[in-house]
Amino acid sequence: MLFNSYVFIFAFLPVALLGFFVLGARGRHGGAVAWLGAASLFFYGWWNPPSVLLLLASIGANWFLGRILAGSEDGRRRDLLLAAGVVANLGVLGYYKYAGFLIATAGELSGLDFIIADTALPLAISFFTFQQIAFLVDSHRERIRYDWQTYLLFVSFFPQLIAGPIVHHSEVLPQFRAPETFRFSRVAFAMGATTFFVGLFKKAVLADQVARYATPVFIAAAKGAKLTLIDSWQGALAYTFQIYFDFSGYSDMALGLALLFGVRLPFNFDSPYQAANIIDFWRRWHITLSRFLRDYLYIPLGGNRNGRIRRYGNLMATMLLGGLWHGAGWTFVIWGGLHGLYLVINHAWRAVVPARGGRPVRLAYRGVTFFAVVIAWVFFRAESFDAAVHMLKAMAGWNGLVVPLSLAGPLDLVQPLREMGVRVGTLTLVREARVFALLPLLFLITQLLPNTQTWMRLREPGEAAPREAAPRVPAWRPSVGWALALSVLVAAALIAVNGTSEFLYFQF
Repeated sequence: MLFNSYVFIFAFLPVALLGFFVLGARGRHGGAVAWLGAASLFFYGWWNPPSVLLLLASIGANWFLGRILAGSEDGRRRDLLLAAGVVANLGVLGYYKYAGFLIATAGELSGLDFIIADTALPLAISFFTFQQIAFLVDSHRERIRYDWQTYLLFVSFFPQLIAGPIVHHSEVLPQFRAPETFRFSRVAFAMGATTFFVGLFKKAVLADQVARYATPVFIAAAKGAKLTLIDSWQGALAYTFQIYFDFSGYSDMALGLALLFGVRLPFNFDSPYQAANIIDFWRRWHITLSRFLRDYLYIPLGGNRNGRIRRYGNLMATMLLGGLWHGAGWTFVIWGGLHGLYLVINHAWRAVVPARGGRPVRLAYRGVTFFAVVIAWVFFRAESFDAAVHMLKAMAGWNGLVVPLSLAGPLDLVQPLREMGVRVGTLTLVREARVFALLPLLFLITQLLPNTQTWMRLREPGEAAPREAAPRVPAWRPSVGWALALSVLVAAALIAVNGTSEFLYFQF
């Protein structure tokens, strides 16, 4: 079941909300938790009912092991149990997500033709596996205990189950025990509904529409087509904005859905294309994944405690594994390696060049960062290494420049361009002149407008007061005026939902 579907918006969500708050109003908090847990399992099973068994088995095994870790006094036994739990979780993830990739790679290296069984990838397995590994590590460190029903809801809570955020137990589990969570709040409901529909607009109206200009280009690259400079940059930039608004939209919808139930999730997306360097980019893009990789991989590897060279090696290892987490393919490994290299260069630059400069310097840094991110996205999206190379060659002008007639004609530039030696003609892939207005518009949106949590002054779990913010548009408040203004956005989003598509992060 997709957030951006009518069955979810008009059937599943109202029933889940009604049951939760009716039980909560009667003081049956345990029943409300059980109801929301059951609704979350139904939501997950809508895609593939047998996969619920795997999710339940994972939840049950990790909860039981967490109880043992919290109750054991034998340090060596606890260490062994933790190691076994982590290995078991990674083993299940590896079997479903990476077995085919590893077997295919072994076959290529050995020249043998291995038979690979076709195994469906369980939805969200990467997310709920990482979330539970963090829980086991913290159970080993802190001896934390939660009852079975609350833990089940912590893992399966449908707003964040499929594509994050990867939630830490201390952020959410206490909220499922707090009495105020089960009391209906009109303000929280208004904030949640607004955030949800802003995210739906980003997904259905912006991401899905710009995808029409990205997909044909990458398909052509996979087939080895000779792309022109404009073709290739159209595809690369269109995908750059597609994944931005797709993931930003999902993150907003997850935050909004949780707020409807009185729960605050951690922020997972913070205007990453406004980052002035790659270090800052990874503090803004998929924030909770970056946090997990830092706390449970980079720091245990040694972090920055053992000298500069070791630090750079730890950064590279972390990003390579982060790339592999996104997908079982060499293109994802290369994408992670590129970002690892970017981070190494960024840290080395900081060690040599003082961090100062005026606004022009900051804008230049932001431009370089954006360019580096676009280049890396080519590998992330391409269907193969060869397809990515085709794209990058074309983006470098390898196949020449052809200005589309649809652009040059209305501007009376056909003859001047031909006199300059530039070809003017009909491009195979750039068929609509409006793409030349759409892509700059989306760029300006990502650069100038505040993100949803800033605009609405949302706060993260544990923050006592709303975030202080100075948004570049009037701050949201629960009022009739804002409701009327946003109704246009809601209508556009609901109309666009007619052509539903999965979120990009569902495949990870």
